Amino acid sequence: MRLRAPPLHVSYCIDDSSSCNVTLSGCVWGWAREIFGAKRDEVTGEWRKLHNAELHALYSSPDIIRNIKSRRLRWAGHVARIGESRNAYRVLDGRPEGKRPLGRPRRRWEDNIKMDLREVGYDDRDWINLAQDRDQWRAYERAAMSLRVP
Repeated sequence: MRLRAPPLHVSYCIDDSSSCNVTLSGCVWGWAREIFGAKRDEVTGEWRKLHNAELHALYSSPDIIRNIKSRRLRWAGHVARIGESRNAYRVLDGRPEGKRPLGRPRRRWEDNIKMDLREVGYDDRDWINLAQDRDQWRAYERAAMSLRVP
């Protein structure tokens, strides 16, 4: 099997509501078929390609989404605790220079963190101070892992 770099126009969309959607565009379906492989047909016993509905079911699996949210919170807590001298924290806290592109501002990584915390019941804005308390932060990580995702 030949490995290819993923196309640049893949879009993963997780809504602000409790329902999570994963959107695949254009040629990405073929790329997803290569990743997930073929499936043996139960009736004929022959190998066949996965249908789009089957691929969508694999991509939008609630287990994957809960895992992504939990790990994103774990990494955010780590970055928030490492201190201002490290590059990862500077990237998190920094403000880019230059002109802003036209249109709606893109969703930032920090916006995803705030959205994940809102889903588990934390509505305060200062999540970096919350991350300093490891035990309380781990409780929010575990809550994200046990979220009910339709």
